[in-house]
Amino acid sequence: MSDDYAVVPIRRTASATAEPAAVRWLLIGAAIAFLALFLFVPLIAVFAEAFQKGWASYVSALREPDAWAAIKLTLLTAGIAVPLNTAFGVAAAWVIAKYRFRGKNLLITLIDLPFAVSPVISGLVFVLLFGSQGVLGPWLAQYDFKIIFAVPGIVLATLFVTFPFVARELIPVMQALGSEEEEAAMSLGARGWQTFFRVTLPNVKWGLLYGIILCNARAMGEFGAVSVVSGHIRGLTNTVPLHVEILYNEYNFTAAFAAASLLAVLALVTLAAKSLVEWKAARNESTYNPAGGE
Repeated sequence: MSDDYAVVPIRRTASATAEPAAVRWLLIGAAIAFLALFLFVPLIAVFAEAFQKGWASYVSALREPDAWAAIKLTLLTAGIAVPLNTAFGVAAAWVIAKYRFRGKNLLITLIDLPFAVSPVISGLVFVLLFGSQGVLGPWLAQYDFKIIFAVPGIVLATLFVTFPFVARELIPVMQALGSEEEEAAMSLGARGWQTFFRVTLPNVKWGLLYGIILCNARAMGEFGAVSVVSGHIRGLTNTVPLHVEILYNEYNFTAAFAAASLLAVLALVTLAAKSLVEWKAARNESTYNPAGGE
């Protein structure tokens, strides 16, 4: 037989996950223990303390006027911040992914700014701008318009800390999709809004929904920036996280953990929604790309 047709034995390379079974079980056990210690145990403790005095005390703590006012303010703040940040995120992602312009990197940096700045510092900036002794404070006082220690300040602080989420989820999705489908639609006579609603939006809907879920969770659970600008006025400017802090500092543990359980439920719902969106997105991707990108 010629050397050209010599059989060369295939060398089997060691798998990257070929550790002994003991090592694998040790790593899995360490991960489960970590989750149990820092996630499940605190979660169980919150609900156990909330229901320590029974269902009637739990419901009474949530129906108390200050608690109900905090819940309504939290929902109002999220109801304003999430739609505005969704509109901003879609517009910013569209511009960054579809166009080239001067200042593009600066815009991306500004979008990431809330991730780099402490929420407490961002709240302090709003106080320095809109407070009674701030830059715009005298002008606002002249027209009797309150921002700090009022609902507008809470909404502004929440808007600032949550506006990167939708944009940051959509930018890589739109960049990966490119603009070929939009260009094809417009060449066939579609208008701008028709192209957006019939081509772009269906392609990015899972990324958009994922960003909205994260934005809503942060808006309802924000503490640092809201704490600085709210003034902690019970029944007026306290959101649920601030209400929990006040009750806990007053040693009213049952009411504090009852309110905290609402945030815990929100976290669980957010986690479930996040997992569902990820599963839907992966399923959608496998449907349109069954060969796995080959």
